[in-house]
Amino acid sequence: MNRKFHVRVATAATLVLASLTVAAVLSAPLSGSIFTTESTCTGVNLNIYNNKDAVYLDGGPAHPGAAGLPDSPPSYYVKVTEPDGTLLGTSIGSGNDTPINVVGGEFQGCYQLSDILVKASDGTKGYDTTSNSGGEYKVWVSNEASFLNESSKTDNFKVKESTDPPPIADLSVLKYYDANADGKYTSGESFLTGWKVNIQDGMNIDRFTPVAMKLDPDTYTVSEYAPIELNWFATGAQIKFTDNSIFYQGAGPVLVTLANGDNDTVKFGNLCVGGGGGLTLGFWSNKNGQKIVTGSTTGNTFIAADQNLLRSLNLRNGNGTYLYTGTFVAPVAQNISYATFNTWILGANATNMANMLSAQLAAMELNVLNGKVNGASLIYAPGTTSANGLGFATVNAVMAEAVTSLAANNLTLSGHPERAHQEALKNALDKANNNKNFVQPNADSCPYTFSEP
Repeated sequence: MNRKFHVRVATAATLVLASLTVAAVLSAPLSGSIFTTESTCTGVNLNIYNNKDAVYLDGGPAHPGAAGLPDSPPSYYVKVTEPDGTLLGTSIGSGNDTPINVVGGEFQGCYQLSDILVKASDGTKGYDTTSNSGGEYKVWVSNEASFLNESSKTDNFKVKESTDPPPIADLSVLKYYDANADGKYTSGESFLTGWKVNIQDGMNIDRFTPVAMKLDPDTYTVSEYAPIELNWFATGAQIKFTDNSIFYQGAGPVLVTLANGDNDTVKFGNLCVGGGGGLTLGFWSNKNGQKIVTGSTTGNTFIAADQNLLRSLNLRNGNGTYLYTGTFVAPVAQNISYATFNTWILGANATNMANMLSAQLAAMELNVLNGKVNGASLIYAPGTTSANGLGFATVNAVMAEAVTSLAANNLTLSGHPERAHQEALKNALDKANNNKNFVQPNADSCPYTFSEP
């Protein structure tokens, strides 16, 4: 190959790679957060002011343990707009286009907005007054001068011009782990840090728990974001009012009306699901399962406890007969071999839902009997009669419900009135056998992340 051509190709490839790398960096959402505060820089979630000169800006991680603002570049542009984006003031042209300095992910001090901006109307120091009837403003910080959304962080605030301190109400928002899946906060249940919530009264405020904000008295809609991870469930919400009374509601946005001096707290409940020791049909039909129930990897006779358990479960064949008798007469003292069980459990299918439910039930009953699963564990079991209003029930309750259904409904083909119920039972046990729907005791094994911005 011509050496000069080779160098040109390599150089071109390098430039393309460099361009892609820069584009990737520029398109990545900016980490960290910004927030308005007052001159002492202590009111992290202060949101209402009596004049524009009282508004200061600070920034850093959105919550303890989260990433801060990038140190590179170390300086940032700033602007203030109407809520709709109309420019009111900017640092560009102020003599210091990038007045915000970031070190270690945090602002180096807090900055008085009126001191670092010039007005959009005439270029004098400060920022113009909003035309918004609620006195609302939006402040932007960006690592590039065009303030692209993915390169910027924003916060909203209100100014009610007055010589007197503005009326203020306090609102706290907490997230708790609903370990007992009852939709209500129970003393001792842990609180989660870093869950993204939204507070809105026309002005839109995103924060991460725990939140303690000073707000303009108004009616607010408080809601929680769903995490990217799909194994989380919202279970309920409650409001604790200033007088300590509590109102409970189901999962979803909460409407809170704050008067001057009020101090209300919203708590959202969530839980996550995952593993709980379940072993699948495949396990109980392989050498490992065979050794547990027969005592040997070549054994063909069930240990008495396993045999007696399986006999009691009303297990059904594909044609609706009992596994243990091959007829429609319930077993009394009959036994089956492990080979028979192995063939049956691997051959189960949902043409007769009772047959497939039987197989999943048998596997879970063996899990519990042999100490692999705690029968008192909660699982997500929507559509079962033993589930609470949120769809959660104990493994023991779902198994007992399945045994009862199989006794009365042996052949649940398409169109059978009991088929949907048996399918719900089958699905709950199938997911539990595959370690997908156990309520976890806490959030330690369940990460939660949120889309930016």
